[in-house]
Amino acid sequence: MTTSIIVATAKNHAIGKDNKLLWYLPNDLKHFKDVTTGHTVIMGRKTYESVGKPLPKRRNIVVTQQSITIEGCEVAGSIEDALELCAGEDEVFIVGGAQIYRQAIPLTDRIYLTVIDQDFDGDTFFPELDPQEWKETERENFEPDEKNKYRYSFITLERR
Repeated sequence: MTTSIIVATAKNHAIGKDNKLLWYLPNDLKHFKDVTTGHTVIMGRKTYESVGKPLPKRRNIVVTQQSITIEGCEVAGSIEDALELCAGEDEVFIVGGAQIYRQAIPLTDRIYLTVIDQDFDGDTFFPELDPQEWKETERENFEPDEKNKYRYSFITLERR
């Protein structure tokens, strides 16, 4: 099984503020949907609450220490427990938030990274990656357009 992270960050690694996204980038939302549809997505409780519902056409697993039931989702007590539930799948996606990303990086094989070429004022950040551990295998660069007002790149990183 390939464990992948999918994340969009600002140049300064910001990923959110007040449990919300910092930008509206329709092409990145489409990219996220295209990459994750048909797969399992694993997210923390706060990320689930910010989304507000299970992501359609995906198996949703929410990681939380709380004893809760979430309609349309499975609940796991840790990233490791969530990954165990996915044994036999080809690729699973860690979709946030920051605490979950930090815990998942050592367990991750691939990162689908969108970098928005601008700094944002955030309160939540994606951890710095060790360049000795990751190699860039794909990159697509995009200029701003009428729907996507920032320059951004889709980057795929593989563990060395």
